[in-house]
This record gives sequence, structure tokens and C-alpha cells, in this order.
Amino acid sequence: MRGLGGGFAWPHARLRRMNGSTNTQPSDDALDERTNAKPPQPRRDAALPLFNRELSQIEFYRRVLEEAQDPTQPLLERLKFLSIFAENLDEFFMIRVSGLQETLAEHVTEPSPDGMGTVEQLKEIRARLLPLIAEHTRCLREEVLPGLAEKGIQLVEYSTLSLPERQSLREFFKKKVYPVLTPQAVDQGHPFPYISNLSLNLALTVEPLAELGITRSLTGKVEPRFARVKVPPLVPRLVPVGGRGEKFVLLEQVIAANVGQLFQRMQVSACHAFRVTRDADVEIREDEANDLLRTMEQTLRKRRFGTPVRLEVAAEMPEATRGYLADALDLTAEDVYAVEGPLGARELVQLHKLDRPDLKDKPFRPKVPAVFRGPGSYFDRIRERDVLLHHPYESYTLVTDFIDSAAHDPQVAAIKICLYRTGQHSPIPQSLIEAAAQGKQVTALVELKARFDEENNIEWAKRLEESGVHVVYGIVGLKTHCKVTLVVRREDESLRRYVHVATGNYNPVTSNFYTDIGLFTADEEIGEDATDLFNFLTGFSRQKEYRKLLVAPSNLREKTLALIRREAEHARAGRPARIVVKINRLADTQLVAALYEASRAGVEIDLVVRGICMLRPGVPGLSETIRVRSVVGRFLEHSRAYYFANGGDEEVYTGSSDWMSRNFDRRVETVAPVRDERLKKYLKDVLLAAYLRDNVKARVLRPDGSYERAPVEPGGERFDSQSYFFDAPEPE
Repeated sequence: MRGLGGGFAWPHARLRRMNGSTNTQPSDDALDERTNAKPPQPRRDAALPLFNRELSQIEFYRRVLEEAQDPTQPLLERLKFLSIFAENLDEFFMIRVSGLQETLAEHVTEPSPDGMGTVEQLKEIRARLLPLIAEHTRCLREEVLPGLAEKGIQLVEYSTLSLPERQSLREFFKKKVYPVLTPQAVDQGHPFPYISNLSLNLALTVEPLAELGITRSLTGKVEPRFARVKVPPLVPRLVPVGGRGEKFVLLEQVIAANVGQLFQRMQVSACHAFRVTRDADVEIREDEANDLLRTMEQTLRKRRFGTPVRLEVAAEMPEATRGYLADALDLTAEDVYAVEGPLGARELVQLHKLDRPDLKDKPFRPKVPAVFRGPGSYFDRIRERDVLLHHPYESYTLVTDFIDSAAHDPQVAAIKICLYRTGQHSPIPQSLIEAAAQGKQVTALVELKARFDEENNIEWAKRLEESGVHVVYGIVGLKTHCKVTLVVRREDESLRRYVHVATGNYNPVTSNFYTDIGLFTADEEIGEDATDLFNFLTGFSRQKEYRKLLVAPSNLREKTLALIRREAEHARAGRPARIVVKINRLADTQLVAALYEASRAGVEIDLVVRGICMLRPGVPGLSETIRVRSVVGRFLEHSRAYYFANGGDEEVYTGSSDWMSRNFDRRVETVAPVRDERLKKYLKDVLLAAYLRDNVKARVLRPDGSYERAPVEPGGERFDSQSYFFDAPEPE
């Protein structure tokens, strides 16, 4: 094991993953050596050219970073995009990179669908990320922070502070920080400490003061010792300097400047920040779990101790210290990322909370569509005709108020809802609790496996159960991702069903910055389908056939493939044939193959895919008629819509599903047909058309996998789809 400066070696041996090498400079063959065997040769399937899923995801991160680089954006919005980029990378390592590393550890040699082996993917991921990380730091340090400083918002180095400012921060350290710090030394009696996921830490080299003349090695030199100090997460990362509240210094710099108080009669000769990312992709054996709620709680506790997958270090950290940390965490050179700027830059988004509207996007007020502005209840309006909502441009309170009105309507007999990510302070669970208290039959399917929302959902599940709501956790082996509400109401001596089918979670907070679609309908057949769906989710029903809904895993894949193939038949017969789809991800190989076949038949295909897209557009003889674009802007594009020309008898759908294998095979998803001609026209001619027209926030996918900004024709109009929807016409 590598020592620190004076030869101190970490006292506890660990298994190495790279033949004993601790060199933190990447080598060409290092990743190959992790398996101690020659990596499998990539398999290229010429019949189905695909982009690699992981690299396509990184290209999405590049588009997010481009928003931060855009000088026309308000400065605090640019900072927000820098934070989003950093958060995206954290999750990418916690889930995707950890999965690849686990594949290596288990000696799985099956290549990815595009033919890349695991080792090859890990190499290419690092090669793609290094320049992006460098550009992220450069943009932060050279553009955004200096720009904010010119506007009076300063993030300064501790070394630049005046003597009175330092004295004030010393008092702050003594009263607010020092009591919660716990220095952890490493020697024969103190093992290397546990480093929690995404925590910020200081790596210190300490040694007794030379004049004490103690703890000397055989060479007569004072033995250095390694110590770790965790930056406390409950203390704000940005420490105010002075009284205006717009000048800050990083907490880790305050600690570093005063760290000597933690090591009395010792000399701190080095102090550098580092951060560890751990595997956070929890897995549970549902078939062996007697109590899914308790099993999920136990599994989440294990997440804290996931295997380390990435070590971020301050760029100035010495090579010896980097190697020592990598050894201690059982990481290799390719797992170490040196960063020139602040680590954990996602936390700098705290500056976005400052009351500086001049440095943010202009606020807007969501609209209330005309159908809900007149007299009458929600039920009266929805019974008259279907209603489509486009969030955040139209208020999400219409959804929460609909559920609340159902909870308090004496004619409502039952409410059933799927809760995937509902939010910590959502009013929806409270409405369900009040409905149960009034004697209504209330059923909530709470998805405990919604990644990174598990703890919040567990808490809501407990509260709902304690209040008399019938809570279920879905189907063993499936994640319930659909967003459906069913309200059963007594009307005219019978029961009428009201259904809400949505693309977004029942989360009022994220509804402010996610674009989503919600469909209200009293269509009897959709209501019957929704009843069958909930019977499937709550009981032992094995419903396979639905009247109008497309439901995964029952019939969604089969029906979607049939819709694509039908367009190909129309094209071959000379009838109108076109597909326009807006989704978040496209990575199912069967769907890609069907789209390629439709393109060869002559179908014009436009795909608006926010993130991962494994399909290669514009390839001669394969996908010449397919165009792919991605829109990244102020709001996270989360809405999904599917249009099929169908020989002139157009069909339009909306729902929760992306075109990923998991959505078709391992999740419960719901896609509903839009039957109202007004709403079909709106989705085709307004919503989808706007995204295809965008030449401000849209990027176009090229056959080589790169993205370029959508061109503006000479003399043409610049068109931003998200800005357009603020004043877009409602369905007539």
C-alpha cells in the first residue's frame, strides 16, 4: 500500500482490483487488467446499428451543460444547470457505472446491445466524462462565478478575506461547526473510517510538532499520520460573510483554516478535499420478502454501505494522498477524478434561492383552461367532454383540487390512485386520508421501489395505512410506474367512473418545472379498463385484454409494435403514413428494429427524445426517413405523446411509458388513447408541432451520435417551444 509522505502505510490490507497498481494516472490497459483476463471482443450487429446506452446518456448531460454555457441565460439559471449536470453525474455513477463495475466483478462477458464490452464501455465513459467535467469546472470558475460577482453575489476564497472577516468566521467555526466535527485518525488502532456516499471530506496529514521529539521512525523522521474530517452536512455549505447575505465562502475552507483546533500539539501539513460515490442501486428479492415494507426499509439501510465506485479529489491533492485514498477504498486509477473547482458543485444551487429575480428566468403564472373557469363541479365539466392539461403551463392545482373534491364529495364512493413520486409535502395523500375518514373506499398503490424516493414513499405508506387507506405495493417483480386515478361516483341511480391518466407523478412540486400531460375522461370503456387495472394491482386478477388502454406488461409492447407496423403497411399501400413521438428515452431494440423497418417502407418518422436514444437516424437504406431531436430548456421535458397517421384515420395516445425494455417488460405502465378530436388536434398541431419547430432549445441527433443545434433558416424566425407554450392556444 502507498504511504503518505513519510512512509506511513495504511494498516489494513484490502483486495486490489488492478493487480496491485496504485498509480492514479490512467493507463490504456488498466481497465482490462481489472478482470485479469483479455476482454471479450465487441460484437457488432450490422443488421441493427445502435448507439451505446451509457454514451447516449452522457450526450444528454452534454446538452444540459450547454445550457449552462449559454451566455444568453440568466446567471443564476446557468448556475442551476451546472448543479443539474453535477447531480446527473452523481446518479450516473451510483446506478449505471456501479452496474457495469458489478458486471465486471461477476465476470459477465455478454456485450451490450450495441456490441460494446463492459471494459470498453468503462473506458469510453471515462474518456467522454473527463473533458465534460473540466468544461463544467471552467464554466463555473471563469464565467458564472465571476459574472455573479459583478452582480454582487460573491463566492470568495478564504485566503482573500480581511482580518475582521476571518475573525468573524473563526467565531462562527467555534460556535456552529467545531462542536459537530469528529476527526478520525488512522493508525494500527484506528482503521480507515467509513466514508458515506456523496459526503464531502478533508484528507489531512498530521504529525507531532518537531520540537516535541516523539513518534519518530527508525530513520529519525517524525511519522506522518492520515486523518479524515467529514464536512458536516447539516451546516450550510455556503457560509455568509458580512451582513448583506450575498458574499459567501465554502464551509470546507472555513474548516481547513481552523482545523488546527482539532489537533492540539500536532502539525497539519496538508489538507485536501475529497468525495466518494457509492453504488446506490438497491435490489430486493421480492419473492422472498414476507413484508415488503420492512424489507425495503432494511434494504435502504444497506444502501449507505454500497461499494465505492468513484473518488473525486481536489486537483492539488498530492499523488501520494490520492493513491492512499484509492487503496483504502479499493478503487483504481480509472475511478479517481481530479477536479479543479469545488467538489459537490450540485450544492451551489443554494445561490439560486437568493432573492435576485434580475438573475433568474421571468416568473409566470400557470393558466386555468376555460373549461374549468365556468360554473359547475369538476365532475360536471369532465362528464361533458374530455379535458387535457399541459403542465406547468396549466395549473397543477386542478389535479390536486380534483382529488380533494372527490375526497369531500358525498356522492363519491371510491378513490383509487397510483403514487410513484408524490413528494414530501404533497396535499394528495392528505386528501386521501380525509376521504378514508369519511368512510369512502380509498386505495393507494404506493411504489416503494421508486428510486431515491423510497424513504419518502415508505413514510407516506405508513401514514396512509394508519388512517384507514387500503395501501398496496404493487406486483411482485414489477415496478408500478403508471400514473392513474380512478374516482367512482354515484349518479342517477348508477355509478360513473372518472379517470385521470398522466405522464407525470402526482407531485405538485416537480409539476412546476416538469412538462407533463394529464387527461381527464369519463369514457366508460376507459373507466372499465381502469377498474380492471386496479384489480390487477391490488388482487390476483391476471387481466390481459383491455378495451382501450395500453397496459404494460400485458399488451403495451404488442400494441405499440402493431401501431408502428401498421404505419409501414400504410406506406407500402400509398396511404398517409407518419409517426411523431415524444418520449424521454428510446432503448428497446425491438422498437428500434420496428422503426427501422417502417423507415425502409417509407414512413416519415419524427422522434423527440429527451435523453437516451439508441436509434441511429439518417442512415442510408436503414433510417433515412427518421429524424431525432432533443429539447433541453427551462423545464425538464417529461411529457409523452404518440401520434400515428394511420392512413388518414389519425390516432394519438398519451401516458407514462418511454420506449425502454423496462417499461414494456418490468413495469406497470398505462397509455391511453386520446379520442376527442379537439384534443387530438391540439396534441398533433400544437404540442408536437411546437417541439418539431423549435430551433432555440432543440438539438438534432446526427448519424454519428453527436448532436447539433437545430438550424435557423436564413431570415427565419427563432422559435423556443417552451416559451411558446406560455401563450399557446387551448384546444378549441
